[in-house]
Amino acid sequence: MILNTITNGIVLDHITAGRAMQIYDILRLSELECTVAIIKNADSGKMGKKDILKIFDIIDINLDVLGYIDRGITVSVIKDSKVAERKQLSLPETLNGVIKCKNPRCITSTEQDLRHAFRLTEADNGVYRCVFCESRAG
Repeated sequence: MILNTITNGIVLDHITAGRAMQIYDILRLSELECTVAIIKNADSGKMGKKDILKIFDIIDINLDVLGYIDRGITVSVIKDSKVAERKQLSLPETLNGVIKCKNPRCITSTEQDLRHAFRLTEADNGVYRCVFCESRAG
């Protein structure tokens, strides 16, 4: 198999060097039956070094999670060996069930079935706050 050629799949490019494994884990790519290639510390004229993830199948990816982790990622959907769609990411307005509130007094600490929810409050700085207690994420 030649890993450079994808007939149908997704390429996550321009990942900040060192973040590919975090994305691999958060997206649960280990659960896929298809081939997933992780390229770490690839040379990049624009970034110096970057990571790349190649998924050899078209799957549903949570773009909000990717935008939160690294909004510089480029998502390319490959169909019939050609780029069919290219998506640039941005910070999502809300994050549900992605990160957890660290405030021990937050209702999400006592109500186990309550989904953690955050909203973007400072887009320039990438600051998210819990919708229940207003604690800052991170």
